[in-house]
Amino acid sequence: MNLTIFPGGPLRGCVESPGDKSLSHRVALFAALAEGESCVEHFLVSGVTEAMLRSLKALGVAWELSDDTLRVYGRGLHGLRAPESVLDCGNSATTMRLLTGAVAAAGIAAVLDGSAGLRRRPMERIAEPLRQMGVDITTAEGGGAPLTLGSRPPSRRLSALDYSLPVASAQVKTCLLLAALAADAPTTLHEPALSRDHTERMLRGMGVEVETSPELAGYRVTLTPPKTPLCPLRGMLPGDFSAAAFLMAAALITPGSELTLPGVGLNPTRTGLLDAFRAMGGDIEVSNLREYLGEPVGDLKVRFSPLRGVEIAGEWVVRMIDEFPAFAAAAVFAEGPSVVRDAQELRYKESDRIGALCSELRAVGAQVEETPDGFILQGGGVRGGVVNPHGDHRLAMSLAVVGLASREPVKVLGAEITRESFPGFPDVLRSLGAQMTEAYE
Repeated sequence: MNLTIFPGGPLRGCVESPGDKSLSHRVALFAALAEGESCVEHFLVSGVTEAMLRSLKALGVAWELSDDTLRVYGRGLHGLRAPESVLDCGNSATTMRLLTGAVAAAGIAAVLDGSAGLRRRPMERIAEPLRQMGVDITTAEGGGAPLTLGSRPPSRRLSALDYSLPVASAQVKTCLLLAALAADAPTTLHEPALSRDHTERMLRGMGVEVETSPELAGYRVTLTPPKTPLCPLRGMLPGDFSAAAFLMAAALITPGSELTLPGVGLNPTRTGLLDAFRAMGGDIEVSNLREYLGEPVGDLKVRFSPLRGVEIAGEWVVRMIDEFPAFAAAAVFAEGPSVVRDAQELRYKESDRIGALCSELRAVGAQVEETPDGFILQGGGVRGGVVNPHGDHRLAMSLAVVGLASREPVKVLGAEITRESFPGFPDVLRSLGAQMTEAYE
């Protein structure tokens, strides 16, 4: 499906962000490792979470999905059964890395694979530390998927680990913490910067002892293997901040716009973009702070704002690692340059997000210089044109947002990829006043 976005009038209204993608992955899997029935509302039903649910069914876990309410009948930490066929993780590295940790803890044999894009993602990041814990795991040539895990006798626990992560990665951290649930002693991980802490919060809520503290060169996380079963999960998931990011950017750059986004997750390890938009002069109000499933949540009101360029580097990058496409969509209309440094991790997402983002922004007339670890983006607006998101859902939404304020329309090829994390994204924009057409060619 090709999506053409026309510059036009203001965006106005109130719209709920879909359920948090990162938390939806974790809720489904962690509930499977608990004993008893979990029930969670506002679950994200999309391409990436469907891959997780399919895999859980293959592992013998029963679940029911009604609208956006998920019920999972947990089998316990050692209750997963060896799958009869390859676990297809689709295009989701989160699914693959988290499932690998759970399968390692369960001690069952399994093969995990996925799309051609997923096979390009680096998996030795999890495989090497898992081997140090005693997991029989191999990767394909080049260190990617498919991943093959061997079985382990039920009586043999994994070895505790004291490990320094080379990069701050919530996916790698979660994989190792899940494996550590079956270790013979506490496991300690050292991060160069604090990555998303959804896993630590959720495991604590399930009765697991998880301690976190800053240290000289980053953060330390220590998990003590539980002596009792994990408690089931019940509650509502926050709205996805990463999905809300595109609506925030859309309102900030479209004259006359004012949007209300209720119930958005505001975990401080995720809100670097909120800080960036405010530093650029964005008019964003936060109200009605509360908690869902141990996660901070609030309502956002976002108004059109004249923006100025900003520089992003260091730990700020970690706190907005998935939001750079939304950041760029706003920065291209700011006054002056925006500079991103220390973001080389973007080259290992669904696409090489640095290369692809720079290339496609140039296609619509932006002045942008690609650097090894980021980019330098000159503001001032863009012309418009035809763009290719390279199978990257966040890049597709970013380019669609650019079309709202470009001088001429922007046509996004293969825009159906937005369903991976934001089902109904075009419909939401249209309901707020955006002008667009869809074509199946």
